[in-house]
Amino acid sequence: MLISLSEIMSTKDKVEHIKASIEMERFDFQGNSYEFIKKEPVDLTITNLGNKTVLIEGSTNISLLLFCNRCLKEIVFPMDIHISKEIDFNLSENERAENLDETNYIIGYNLDVDILIYDEILIGFPMKLLCDEECKGICKTCGINLNQETCNCDNTEYDPRMSVIRDIFNNFKEV
Repeated sequence: MLISLSEIMSTKDKVEHIKASIEMERFDFQGNSYEFIKKEPVDLTITNLGNKTVLIEGSTNISLLLFCNRCLKEIVFPMDIHISKEIDFNLSENERAENLDETNYIIGYNLDVDILIYDEILIGFPMKLLCDEECKGICKTCGINLNQETCNCDNTEYDPRMSVIRDIFNNFKEV
C-alpha cells in the first residue's frame, strides 16, 4: 500500500493516523516463501516535524508459518513489530546512502508500507528456529523424525581427514 506524504508535509505539525493493510501474500527470503498465519493492519502515525522532516511511527502484529531447523515441524512464529523512523527529505538519495540510511520504503514522496514491514520482518527473522530445545532432528540415513521414533542406523561420524587411513585398514581386513 502506498501512502502519499506530500499532503502531510504541506502543513507544519500535521499529524495523521492511518490504518494500512499489509498487501504481501507471503514473506520471501533466501529462496523460501513463508505464509502469513495472521497479519493485522499497520497502525501508523505520521507527523510533520517541519523543515521537510517526517516522523513515521507504527505497530502491527503478524504470525508466520516457519519450520524447525532440525526436524522440519511447522511452527507459528508471532512477531510484534514497532516502527519509529525519521525521514529527512532535505537529503538526496546519494546522501542517504552515504549515511547508511536505508529508506527503500520511501519512493519520491510516497511511503510503501509493504516494503517497510518486509524490512522489519527481515530484521526480526530468526537465524535458527527450533520446535523444542531438546529437538533431536531427523536421521541422516533413513529420514525418521527422531523425536517420534528411534532407528538403528549407524550415525557414527568419522573425521574426513582420516579417510585414507580408514581405507588402508578396511583393505587389510579382507586379507
